[in-house]
Amino acid sequence: MKSFSLPIAIICLFISMGCSNQKKTDKETITIGNKKKEKKVESTNTSSVPIMLENKGIGPITSVTFDKSINQNLADKGEQLFKSKCVACHKASQKFIGPPMVGIYKKRSPEWVMNMIMNPDEMLKKDPVAIALLKEYNNTIMLNQNISEDEARAMAEWFRTLNE
Repeated sequence: MKSFSLPIAIICLFISMGCSNQKKTDKETITIGNKKKEKKVESTNTSSVPIMLENKGIGPITSVTFDKSINQNLADKGEQLFKSKCVACHKASQKFIGPPMVGIYKKRSPEWVMNMIMNPDEMLKKDPVAIALLKEYNNTIMLNQNISEDEARAMAEWFRTLNE
């Protein structure tokens, strides 16, 4: 009986592993300036955090419009700010204490990102995505760094330069 149970257990293990990393194809709409562009996105979203591009978050930012091309001076400033204020908990391209920034605009709106940077206290109490992220990252609270709107906008611009 033992020789029959082991192969069955191994097959069940492979089936469960295959189910947990299923690829999902979605359509993503990106707005740059006045132009909207749709593209298919394949992702392996194993996170329990919902992807909510229409959610603007809670805070002072209600609208963000990116220029078609990246403002490199602003992005450089954003990178420096990120390195000075955020790297204790975030890595640009991998999970750490907090989520990575690479590909953030495939999951969150620019408004949400800036509101989270500027207003983490209220976001973690009232925003469903922020609350889900808090749970996923072991209830590690994002500290309020008192980042200004200009600084948050610079970081948002730098996040656009990060490639997956």
